[in-house]
Amino acid sequence: MMAKMAASVLEHGEDAFRKLFKFYKRRNPPPDFGDVIDFSKNVKNDMVFSVELNPSALSEADASRAGLRPVKDWRAFGLKGHSGFVFISNPFLPGSQHHWVRQCLKTYPQKPNVCNLDMHMSPSETEDIWNKSADILRKKNQGKREPKTLLEKLRWVTLGYHYDWNSKTYSADHYTQFPPDLHSLSREVAAACGFHGFAAEAGILNYYRADSSLGIHVDESELDHSRPLLSFSFGQTAVFLLGGTRREDPATPMFMHSGDIMVMSGPSRLLYHAVPCIVPAPAGQPLPACLLDTQQTTGLHTGSLVQAVPTEDWELCSRYLHTSRVNMTVRQVLGDGQAFPTETTSIRSEVSPKDGYHEKHGQEEEDLKAKRKRNDSGYDLDS
Repeated sequence: MMAKMAASVLEHGEDAFRKLFKFYKRRNPPPDFGDVIDFSKNVKNDMVFSVELNPSALSEADASRAGLRPVKDWRAFGLKGHSGFVFISNPFLPGSQHHWVRQCLKTYPQKPNVCNLDMHMSPSETEDIWNKSADILRKKNQGKREPKTLLEKLRWVTLGYHYDWNSKTYSADHYTQFPPDLHSLSREVAAACGFHGFAAEAGILNYYRADSSLGIHVDESELDHSRPLLSFSFGQTAVFLLGGTRREDPATPMFMHSGDIMVMSGPSRLLYHAVPCIVPAPAGQPLPACLLDTQQTTGLHTGSLVQAVPTEDWELCSRYLHTSRVNMTVRQVLGDGQAFPTETTSIRSEVSPKDGYHEKHGQEEEDLKAKRKRNDSGYDLDS
């Protein structure tokens, strides 16, 4: 099917990536996911190969401290023709994902970090998104249409060097401390993949609702591209498309399940990619099985990054994740010994203003521009 689709794309003059993006984004009729690579199962695909990581690069104690299994137990994969791309199928210890989910929903959106709501609300209104949403969200009847809480309106949060969505740049004068626990997690994962000394300097958290998508783009705003980009997924499953160095190159579809980690380094660091859709949860199973595990990662040695999540907090997180997905992308902006340019603190645009991230099927460019002006997030996630 994929080969026929690609041939059709070339024949009709439409780039292969955009054609595939539209295919998986459509809702009526829903797409066939039969050709999507599922790394959580025994993969039978000529493009996929196993990646051997070095267990000695990360001690079992350090892995456990970050809520991760021993590296020897990780299942890692690569894709032929995509050098530097590594997909790690849920290496988290049972119950440890709960900590990272709560951090994304309760802790990381707090000031001084920046979120999409800051664009049209005062700092006092976005000071405590979690507590201002908690009681309302707990009482919501999910079968009825009700006003969205601030938590449900959250589309993105930036950490460390805060990404400017208007100029598509980072700057030296727009920085707050990067969360120490996420820095440590990222450092450990990068080390396991052969990148020692990785410094997490910028993070973008994406909050996907059931109808969200992330348009075709390449992450090139960082000053140094020799360091990997790390992507952590939690909650509902999404389809991820990984393409080539040109927008018109064909893409490979794969599922991102809760707990999965992607590492993009080397040539794959600057490949086009996108998230066309969130996959509807199976009937009767609103949460992935790995998030149903009530075993909390307690009893770890002193200094563990992962803390047990109180029942009342997890109830709210769980309710949110019934229809949502959270993604953390972590980058090192500056190479060793590098600094921002002296004449201007900004660095190159991640995507051109014409292309942007925002995708909306079937709309003319002028309509899209008008919607961007009205969009309450000013960001790339359709919802």
